[in-house]
Amino acid sequence: MRSAKLFQYQLPMDSGVILRDQRLITREGWVIELCQDQQRAYGEIAPLPEFSVETATEAGEQAQQLLSQWVAGETLDLDVALPSVAFGISCALAELAAELPATGNYLVAPLCSGDPDDLVVRLNQMPGEKVAKIKVGMYEAVRDGIVANMLLEAIPDMQLRLDANRQWTPLKAQQFAKYIRPEHRSGIAFLEEPCREPSDSLAFAQQTGINIAWDETVRDAGFEVKAEPGVAAIIIKPTLIGSLERCISLIEQAHAAGLIAVISSSIESSLGLNQLARLAQWQTPNVIPGLDTMQLFQAQLMQSWPGCELPVIPLSELDVVWQK
Repeated sequence: MRSAKLFQYQLPMDSGVILRDQRLITREGWVIELCQDQQRAYGEIAPLPEFSVETATEAGEQAQQLLSQWVAGETLDLDVALPSVAFGISCALAELAAELPATGNYLVAPLCSGDPDDLVVRLNQMPGEKVAKIKVGMYEAVRDGIVANMLLEAIPDMQLRLDANRQWTPLKAQQFAKYIRPEHRSGIAFLEEPCREPSDSLAFAQQTGINIAWDETVRDAGFEVKAEPGVAAIIIKPTLIGSLERCISLIEQAHAAGLIAVISSSIESSLGLNQLARLAQWQTPNVIPGLDTMQLFQAQLMQSWPGCELPVIPLSELDVVWQK
C-alpha cells in the first residue's frame, strides 16, 4: 500500500542574501513524504530563483502528477522531470529503498570574506586538507585578485576555490590573474566559470595556468564530461541538475576523465542539505563538498545541520497542499 503527501514550506533568510538581480528574503519549496509498507521517506523540492529553469509553482504541480503516478504503482521516468522535482523525488525513493547511506560528509569549505586571521582560525579546525572558498566577480576584478593573492600568501598550505559565476569578460579575467603571483597560482584548486563563454574560460586557464571548474556549463545542453587542458573539476548541484541517478552518472564520468566532482548546494533547507552531505560521503568521500550555506538561513527544516543552533521547524507546522 502506497501513500504520499506534499507539504509547502517558507523559511526566512538572512537579509544579505542576493541572487544575481534579486534579494532572497524567503526560501520557498516543497517537502514530499512517501509511505510504503509502514516505511516513510522524505525529499525536498526547492527550485532556486534566478538559477532554476522552473518556478516553485511549476515544480509543485509536476510533483503532484508524479506522486499520483507513484501511488498508483507506476514506474516514474525522472529523466524527463524538472530538475528540482527529479532530485527531491529520487532522494525520497532512495531513502525508502535504504539506498542513500545514513553517514554524511559535513566538512565544508569555509566561505571567506577576505580576512586571513578569521580564515586561519577556521582552517586550523579542519582535519586533513585545508580548503576555502571566495566568491569573485561581484566587485572589481583587480580587487578580487589582490584579496585572493593576499590569502594565498598568508596561508600557503591552503587550496582556494573561487567562483566567478561567468561574471568576467576575458579582459577582466586577465586583470584578476595579473594580481595572482605565479608562485601562488598552484594554490588555487580551481576557479569556477570565470567567463560567460566556456571557450573564453578554457583560454583563460591555458594562458594563466589557473585551473577552472565547470558549474553552469554542466547544465548547458550538449555538455559532455571530458578531460581538457586547465579543467580540474565539475560542480554538481543536484537541485539544478536532476535525479540522484543523473548526478551519480556525471560523477562517474568525471572520475573516469580524471576530474574532481564536487557536490554543491543550491541553498536547500537543512533537510535537503543533509541529504546532499550523505550523497557527498557516498559518491565523493575524499572531496570536501560545497555545503556552507546554512549560515544564510534564519531557521532549519525538520532536522538540524550539525553544529547549527537555528530553530528547527517541524513537519507538523507545514501546510499539506496535496495528499493521496
